[in-house]
Amino acid sequence: MIPTATERRRKHWGWGYEDGQPSREELEAAARGIRERLGFGGESVEEPVPLHAIELPEPRVEPPASLSDLFRSDPYERISHALGKAYRDVVRGFRGQIEHPPDLVAHPSNESELEAVLGWCAEEEIAAIPYGGGTSVVGGVEPRVGDAYRGAVSIDLGALDRVLDVDSVSRAARIQGGATGPRLEDQLREHGLTLRHFPQSFEFSTLGGWIATRAGGHFATLYTHIDDLVESVRAITPRGTWESRRLPGSGAGPSPDRLLLGSEGTLGIITEAWVRVQERPRFKLSAGVAFDSFEAGAEAVRELAQSGLNPSNCRLLDATESEVTSAGPAGKAVLVLGFESVHHPVDEPMRVAVEAARDHGGQPGEIKSAGSNQSAGPEPRRGALRENPPVRGEAGSDPVGSWRHAFLAAPYLRDTFVACGVLSDTFETAITWERFADFDARVMETARTAIAEACGVSPDGPGSPRLSRRFTHVYPDGPAPYYTVLAPARRGGEVEQWDEIKAAVSEVVVDAGGTITHHHAVGRDHRPWYDRQRPDPFAESLRAAKQAVDPSGILNPGVLIDPV
Repeated sequence: MIPTATERRRKHWGWGYEDGQPSREELEAAARGIRERLGFGGESVEEPVPLHAIELPEPRVEPPASLSDLFRSDPYERISHALGKAYRDVVRGFRGQIEHPPDLVAHPSNESELEAVLGWCAEEEIAAIPYGGGTSVVGGVEPRVGDAYRGAVSIDLGALDRVLDVDSVSRAARIQGGATGPRLEDQLREHGLTLRHFPQSFEFSTLGGWIATRAGGHFATLYTHIDDLVESVRAITPRGTWESRRLPGSGAGPSPDRLLLGSEGTLGIITEAWVRVQERPRFKLSAGVAFDSFEAGAEAVRELAQSGLNPSNCRLLDATESEVTSAGPAGKAVLVLGFESVHHPVDEPMRVAVEAARDHGGQPGEIKSAGSNQSAGPEPRRGALRENPPVRGEAGSDPVGSWRHAFLAAPYLRDTFVACGVLSDTFETAITWERFADFDARVMETARTAIAEACGVSPDGPGSPRLSRRFTHVYPDGPAPYYTVLAPARRGGEVEQWDEIKAAVSEVVVDAGGTITHHHAVGRDHRPWYDRQRPDPFAESLRAAKQAVDPSGILNPGVLIDPV
């Protein structure tokens, strides 16, 4: 189903909708606030290159008449499907630098139409790029496929967005891969159920995209990835349908759905999945706990991760991150702690967790319940997301609420940062506890040096770049550290500036024993380091699997592996 002209359109270059773009006056007001808060950025304000001013090459291919109703090639469609949502993508879109637009955008409304599109792409040697919500931050949807293909088609799964079946006995639901987070939650709500998977991209990302990239979600412990919620997966490949059997567990060899998890559109296009759902939590408690140092907080988090308490939220922010998000007292690291349950009160596990934190020097704040309009984690309440949100007020007044607001607002704020000359991006990883301290020290030192060199500024003093970190997810055997960079942008050279920083930090992350990505996927941007991380025999096995299901090598070439 091709979108109609009356539908609300997303921005062609950044996060959110066209009608949510701030005015010039709003941008200038934001610039003043940013400069006051950070000490840099906001000296001047730029506006994005308008859609009509962007020049594109003519499409290299045309669909056959029998399929023409499924395709669009107008500038908006091609430009809006040309980039993901990484900082480097937003900057290029903002400046109208669309280097690799798809030649066509397909909008299949069912599996038969999808099969026809894939068949045509295979026959004509055209790259097929699966596109869910377009929220990739690693080059996963950019048609950067080289000259070995006659063209590139972006296949938008947005029309496959329904909850098809609900099994209330086993508590599972069959959902189409193109359903966004709000879309599937609205449909599950009618049955009194929820998937309870809330990545930061929740507003626009899709179930199929979560599965294809092994997305991290709401829970900071126990059920941290979409992997934990998948019961079976169905995908369309150039060689036929790939569907795993619905089972609560199985020991029958390597799991077919586990191979699709993280496959990033290289083995098939995910059209639907059975996922484990639950009733909506009735009992929720949240609290902020301040620590004198990030290191002390990390020891408390390790005890909590190994305790079996399994808090739904257990995110540790260092003092810099806490300051930027107004989550806690100045100079303090803050632990955002939460518990939730469908069936029983969570006062006792919260009490035990707070006492454990106190044993490590933690200073707990007020414990709040859902009755005070708080959430145990970053759940986007209906209508709570705001485009171009203002900066929060008094630091520490509500650590959980302030952090939650900043978490959900970050994608919108980044667009404003681009307009105001602030470089803003992140990198994340995972490492075992016994190596974390040395690992973190190496990463922080390397990142500070790389940022200072790329920005041409001192790493210390007023107006210096901000480098912060937090734990997004924690496990009994280690944390997932997530690092954020805020720095003065070099106008016109932001992409090269960030690429320089990204290369330096990626090198140290892999060399020090971490993973190149904990939940942001591989895409095209992480390929050099992913190739070093994975075992060579596994890489050969993956190439063989791709050759079996995609002999023409059309599915998302360049992601994970190169086609044979």
